[in-house]
Amino acid sequence: MPEVKSTLREVLPKQGQVSMEEVPTMVLCKPKLLPLKSVTLEKLEKMQMEAQDAIRQQELAMKEEPK
Repeated sequence: MPEVKSTLREVLPKQGQVSMEEVPTMVLCKPKLLPLKSVTLEKLEKMQMEAQDAIRQQELAMKEEPK
């Protein structure tokens, strides 16, 4: 296939303004690291662990009392 060469002639006005249209492009930014667990979830888990420990201690105290 023969190559078709089209010649475009650049036309600049001799008077007036020359403007250029800006085409928006994508801008890449650094990825944001998100925590695997939220602070609230960590607090709730800590409270739950403390409550379970308190229940275990009460159960151990109840087992040792009747002796």
